[in-house]
Amino acid sequence: MPSPSDNNDNKNRELTPSEKQAAGFARQFALAMEMPFVIVSAVAVGGVLGYFLDRWIHTSPVFMLVLGGLGFFAGLRDVLSRVKKEGG
Repeated sequence: MPSPSDNNDNKNRELTPSEKQAAGFARQFALAMEMPFVIVSAVAVGGVLGYFLDRWIHTSPVFMLVLGGLGFFAGLRDVLSRVKKEGG
């Protein structure tokens, strides 16, 4: 007995313009919801690594600031590359 997912009618049909617009909007919305987490996680990872490096070497929070800044730029670079890939 074929399952409902074996129905090939929906797989081969073209999307209507409104369905294409809705799919594009959903993709853009998902991308916009993901971007803050990408930047914050990159800064957090850099800052935490810098914090532990500072504690290990017994320095002031130099490495935490430097690696947090590098994390920010890495997160920003990732966001911009994802936006460029999605838009073009």
